Amino acid sequence: MGPLNGLKIVEMAGIGPGPFCGMILADLGAEVIRVDRASAAGTGSREEPANRGKKSIAVDLKSEEGVEVVLKLIESADAVFEGFRPGVMERLGLGPDVCQKRNEKIVYGRMTGWGQTGPLANAAGHDINYISISGALAAIGRTDSPPVPPLNLIGDFGGGGMLLALGVVAALLETKTSGKGQVIDAAMTDGSSLLMTMMYSMHQSGFWNLERQTNLLDGAAHFYDTYECKDGKFVSIGSIEPQFYALLCEKAGLSQDDFGDQMKRDTWNEKKELIKKVFITKTRDEWCELMEGTDVCFAPVLDMSEAPKHPHNVARKTFIELEGITQPAPAPRFDRTINEITLPPALAGEHSKEILETLGLNEEEMNSLMASGSVV
Repeated sequence: MGPLNGLKIVEMAGIGPGPFCGMILADLGAEVIRVDRASAAGTGSREEPANRGKKSIAVDLKSEEGVEVVLKLIESADAVFEGFRPGVMERLGLGPDVCQKRNEKIVYGRMTGWGQTGPLANAAGHDINYISISGALAAIGRTDSPPVPPLNLIGDFGGGGMLLALGVVAALLETKTSGKGQVIDAAMTDGSSLLMTMMYSMHQSGFWNLERQTNLLDGAAHFYDTYECKDGKFVSIGSIEPQFYALLCEKAGLSQDDFGDQMKRDTWNEKKELIKKVFITKTRDEWCELMEGTDVCFAPVLDMSEAPKHPHNVARKTFIELEGITQPAPAPRFDRTINEITLPPALAGEHSKEILETLGLNEEEMNSLMASGSVV
């Protein structure tokens, strides 16, 4: 059982980073109960990894009876989290004040793009907008291109879902000493800014330029970039340290005359053009034979169909198959409390009656709720 075994967490169903946060907590052993809309009952997919390990109850949150069911869940829960715009949970009658009156120890997680406060708090937005004002997006891309959206990894998942999961766990730890819960304001603008800490530090010290592709780690350096191979596939090189760079030069047959003075920035462009001509002479597999597993700091650039088959990932069981779907395995790993996925992705409302039973309702009360449509 995972390290969060014994904790009950209520997830107000949403999209993207919310389910991801719930998946992390479930992977770590928590009992995660997803509150779906009554109108969604019976929908969903067994093939949605973000909903693995959870139970689902479908509730009509526009009915007093439905809201009361959620409040009863919260009475016996350790944490609840939501990803709606500010004020939505209050309008439903499920705001922090109401929940804390029912359970003073409840940890109440709130995740939004802009945060609960500030001039943009109530505006619509997506990952690309949140990482725009954090400074992250401007730093990603090539000199001759606009900023490149890094999927929605930085705002939604790293600066949102992962940050909220950390916040929930931290607040639960604090509750053990204070005996009280608290509200977590996890904003993707804050989270993506936090992920940029090192770059901000380097910029303040004069080591990081604001122009894209002019820095050590943004594709400017010839020894820290990706290169196309003869077969149209790519490899990545990260030979920053002098000894690793020396090995790169040795393995790739790069002459000291052309590739000396590694850190002399005004020669990086010239060296990059030369090294491109070297990598294009062999296939990706041929470069793997020469460099993979050495101290060059090398790896093949794999797509999502290739990554699960890589020997290192296979050996570590980095990917698993659940309900016929290949997906990333739970992480991180623990030597004593082992993560395991206890349930496949649930359809909305799949566990409604089972969850009602845990609230101590009798058969008549459960039948009444389900007959009225308050719970489906």
